[in-house]
Amino acid sequence: MSIFEVMGPVMIGPSSSHTAGGVKMGLLAGLVFKSDIEEVRITMHGSFADTYHGHGTDRAVVAGILGFKPDDERIKSSLQIAEEKGIKIGFDKADLGDVHPNTAVIELRGGNNEISVQASSVGGGNILVSSIDNYEVNISGNLPALWILHEDRPGKVTLITTILGEHNFNIAYMRVYRKKKGKIGSSVIELDQKVNGEVLGALEERDGIIQARYIPVV
Repeated sequence: MSIFEVMGPVMIGPSSSHTAGGVKMGLLAGLVFKSDIEEVRITMHGSFADTYHGHGTDRAVVAGILGFKPDDERIKSSLQIAEEKGIKIGFDKADLGDVHPNTAVIELRGGNNEISVQASSVGGGNILVSSIDNYEVNISGNLPALWILHEDRPGKVTLITTILGEHNFNIAYMRVYRKKKGKIGSSVIELDQKVNGEVLGALEERDGIIQARYIPVV
């Protein structure tokens, strides 16, 4: 067991779950969005909903969205910084059902784009993203990852892995998710190395691949 699993990450407190984890959740959501953010709506569930203001989870998630890391001293001022940047911030509370008690839905909007990310802080500063735009995923942010939307028909998963192999990428973990009545598949691929724009371009230019997003280690 790593000492970081016992003591938690280097961070601005007070809580590895409610603060450091919140920062990582916001950071990952912002990385997936990849657009200028104009409006943020964060819906808190469970213990997040009960204690988010006192534990600084509201400031933590917004700090991550702004691109700050868990040890950044600007976390405590993130709401003010967002306001100065003209970003509208709103908070809600809701019962999201049978999910981890430290769960939030982060909705980002900017221009004509929007995204919804559901993520949980699972302890020790670790996180787990369970859905993006209602597509099931499983992203920890511990390894470089690709999130790919593609047509759910034969040959598309093979196409993705072939392109990665041609660019000398080694797959550490891959899982394909399917909507019961949909025609779109959602693949999460964790890799052993960082992904560059050339690989993303090679993926998105191929027929049947709708979108490829790179998520670096958070």
